[in-house]
Amino acid sequence: MKQPSKNQTSKSSDVANEARTTELLIYREEIALLWSPSAAASATSDQAEAESAATDVEPAEAPKPSSAEVVVHRPVDTSFMDEPVTSVTPGSDIGRPVDILQLYPDEMNIYGDWGNTLTLVRRLEWMGFVPRVHDLHVGGPLPRRADIVIGGGGQDSGQAKVYRDLLDRQQWVQAMVDIGTPMLLVCGMYQLFGRSFDTIGGQQLQGIGVLDVRTKGESQRLVGNVVVESEQFGTIIGFENHSGQTFLGDGVQPLGTVHSGHGAGNNGQDGTEGARVANVVGTYLHGSVLPKNPRLADYLIGAALANRYGMMQVPEVDDPYVEQARAVALTRPR
Repeated sequence: MKQPSKNQTSKSSDVANEARTTELLIYREEIALLWSPSAAASATSDQAEAESAATDVEPAEAPKPSSAEVVVHRPVDTSFMDEPVTSVTPGSDIGRPVDILQLYPDEMNIYGDWGNTLTLVRRLEWMGFVPRVHDLHVGGPLPRRADIVIGGGGQDSGQAKVYRDLLDRQQWVQAMVDIGTPMLLVCGMYQLFGRSFDTIGGQQLQGIGVLDVRTKGESQRLVGNVVVESEQFGTIIGFENHSGQTFLGDGVQPLGTVHSGHGAGNNGQDGTEGARVANVVGTYLHGSVLPKNPRLADYLIGAALANRYGMMQVPEVDDPYVEQARAVALTRPR
């Protein structure tokens, strides 16, 4: 069979790139209209004027899909709209950024939770992407984009420092949850994403209510290695150290079930560990949890790639040591 010429291959690639760029432009326009119609109209006008001045040609009106055809993967704040659209060659991942947002890393980052961010960074690099890590601090600005959100554990004093700032951002967080942004929330941040946390000192911290859970501080700490069985992620291995006992609301899906004799989980009573809603995962597992559990890490990455690039399959990573590390971790006593 006659092979296509280099010229034909190049033309096919150009057509694919043009189609992808048009798709991203349409997607951006739809998101802007959802969040701020006036801002979207202004941005469209400014872009058209700039293109006209550069080419001295009347700009063509971009095709608009019908409402039934529009699938919104990632609504974002309109300040994101000035990020340039990059033409993407299908099948080529090199150079494509993925933005990771760390919540309050100065106050909420104990027991090795930074390792979760590091794991995502390394796995994304191995897959050929460009991870970009952003830190959110109390009173600080949000990044222009967040494809994955990570929050760690902290002392009660650290939670007291950040919870009011988190409440001020409740609407933004909920919007991100609603459109499927993957999030991993560990220990203290897991508690603050619930409805309330009654500290052992008698203070009640209001949560942002993303997860229908409530936590009460107790005198007894739940400490030790944990083995959890999850329907989606298989065996999950971690380490817990918390005095807060968390109880799930009716119908809330736990991350998994604690193996008997291998941990306390949410409260040491009902056998549950963690909680889930949409693409949000709350858990008490430190250790850090993602290096020992690549299926969970790749779940977060996969949701981010689907939202940002429409990718339905996560590139495979050759990591020969992870199963050895998991096997050793499983032998450790409680």
